[in-house]
Amino acid sequence: MAVIAVSAARVPWRIALLEGDDLREFYLWHPEAGDGVGDVYTGRVEAVMPALAGCFVELGGLSGFLPDSAGGRGLGQGDMIAVITTRAAQGGKGPRLARHAGAVAAKPGLMARGGGPLRALAARHPAARIEIDDYEAMASLRAELEGRLHHAPPFDAVLEDEISVLFNPTMALPGGAVLHITSAPAATLLDVDAGAASAVPALALNLALIPALCRQIVLRNLSGGILIDFAGMKSAHRARLGAALKAALADDPLRPECLGFSHLGFAEITRRRVRPPLSELTA
Repeated sequence: MAVIAVSAARVPWRIALLEGDDLREFYLWHPEAGDGVGDVYTGRVEAVMPALAGCFVELGGLSGFLPDSAGGRGLGQGDMIAVITTRAAQGGKGPRLARHAGAVAAKPGLMARGGGPLRALAARHPAARIEIDDYEAMASLRAELEGRLHHAPPFDAVLEDEISVLFNPTMALPGGAVLHITSAPAATLLDVDAGAASAVPALALNLALIPALCRQIVLRNLSGGILIDFAGMKSAHRARLGAALKAALADDPLRPECLGFSHLGFAEITRRRVRPPLSELTA
């Protein structure tokens, strides 16, 4: 059975989804500031952009983009509307918005904070036990999650060690290989270095590493365009690696898509941007 473990004694809260001893998802959460997802605003349309099929909306101190497909069609400059954030500001870009049925205030600004990753996980895993190491945090959640909250000790040393790895752009992979992660606004590159595993045939090594690579994508919440540079990549290996990569990505809650391989031999993945990646939350 899944367990949602929360270390809330200090900010930011650390939220881990565990299945047995397996860390499946991890989030940082600032209860007072949030991460932007699900925030509700009164906004003012500041520019209609037909070429982009949407409009930019002033939210009071920041600007977001409202696509026509999410309720922007037919709006004019100066219109006051209620919107909800469907994608947090990240990668140097403002939040993505959708129309909301809430009330509209006299001027642009925040109306309500989003529920955060803990509430999202609780909704997605309704049978999961929620363990928290702080009584004050438990009290703040009791009205919504009564009956599911249990006081528990802080994360153990094994889990702490596994979480600490997520904040390092270089990490050891099974068998002696090494993963280097480089993030840029347009895409994230996962570079696999065979390292101590260089004696293993390249295809066998890369196939064995795919589950670990996909797991890091989820745990670090990498999103947008993702490129994987497999070790010793050969064009003859692409079909086998592509099929294995698609199968491993199927368990990802954001349902990423494997687009194939570039002319340079990089595996190309696109993953929805929703919450900011860990690298931005700790920058």
